[in-house]
Amino acid sequence: MNKIIITLFALTFSLPSFAQEASLNGANTAWILTATALVLLMTLPGLALFYGGLVRRKNILSILMQCFAIAGVSSILWFIVGYSLAFGEGNAWIGDFSKVLMVGMTKETLAGDIPESLFMLFQMTFAVITPALIIGAYAERMKFSAVLLFSGLWLLVVYAPITHWVWGGGWLAQMGVYDFAGGIVVHITAGVAALVAALVLGPRHGFPKTPMLPHNLTMTVTGAGMLWVGWFGFNGGSALAANGDAAMAMLVTHLSASAGALTWAAIEWKKFGKASVLGAVTGMVAGLGTITPASGFVGPGGALIIGVSAGVVCFYCTVYIKQKLKIDDSLDVFPVHGIGGILGTLLAGIFASTELGAFSGFGYAEGISTMIGQVTVQLIGIGATIIYTAIVSYLLFKLVALMTKGLRVSKEQEITGLDITEHDEVGYNL
Repeated sequence: MNKIIITLFALTFSLPSFAQEASLNGANTAWILTATALVLLMTLPGLALFYGGLVRRKNILSILMQCFAIAGVSSILWFIVGYSLAFGEGNAWIGDFSKVLMVGMTKETLAGDIPESLFMLFQMTFAVITPALIIGAYAERMKFSAVLLFSGLWLLVVYAPITHWVWGGGWLAQMGVYDFAGGIVVHITAGVAALVAALVLGPRHGFPKTPMLPHNLTMTVTGAGMLWVGWFGFNGGSALAANGDAAMAMLVTHLSASAGALTWAAIEWKKFGKASVLGAVTGMVAGLGTITPASGFVGPGGALIIGVSAGVVCFYCTVYIKQKLKIDDSLDVFPVHGIGGILGTLLAGIFASTELGAFSGFGYAEGISTMIGQVTVQLIGIGATIIYTAIVSYLLFKLVALMTKGLRVSKEQEITGLDITEHDEVGYNL
């Protein structure tokens, strides 16, 4: 009799835990609600202020407007079809149309143990910031109409498919690629598209002979601070739970950002005799972008090495691209985000190892038993993303150029400034 009672007692208390797997988790939901707001803060106003301060005074409003407009366009397209293409079941390459307009999704529908509407919104904020990052490459010379058209098309034919490859159960996910929060999905795609944009559009009038200095570094530092804070939602939220994974992701994010900022500043101090504010905030962003793919797989020691590596590698890539190759990636999107995403994705495969002592991570993907195996998968993900993004982005720029009768404003309009010529307003009435 006692055995029967004990058995019934055990079954009674095991049933809730079984049912809980398919029920809403309030703590996780509250955290992802917060993380979603933090990631949107990264674009509006974080990235808008960061980029806005870096351009010349006559183009400040054009940058702010582009960030706001892309946020609107990306959000609507993500709701209509982007989310479905990224996270619909589909096949190994692209999702299907089962989630178009959120059909069949109610407030009770769950994705794991959080509302699917919240998961869709959280992913929407990533879809907002990724095309917005590309703004930095074509700043101060691209037509507003071309910006909107390119950003919308790019979201659907570049961002959504690659998101499906990595996070939607696609072929890279099946291989075991590591990209916790967007090194491949966000930073490599945006960075490569930015490089293509700079090459297709050509340099700004006067580059590289005419100095094109930031008009308001105070604004840039303010935006950088918002990016740093918002990145806690970006990386920590990607755990999709209020747990140790989220806490560790936030810790390694902060350490890498700190190391990146100090490393970049130290290099400048050594080379030029001064540590610049612009260098410190750029190094911070490099550290953040580089830790992003690795943030769920590496420990604090690995994060420190990743942040230092980001500061060194991204600094010298920025100098090389700007000064040696004379490519006018206006706000250094490719050397900071693109190179940072590539570096971080590669290093995720190294520092995920559990055999590196104080620099150990949390192990390789299921079915992968060696560092070489994980790094190989990481390299395949990097290579495929670069090739696909570069080819499709180039074709999109050519298509948009035909549709808008040219991507660039005229020389006269560029000299006058996009605030007046594109929006008939000025940022400062002084």
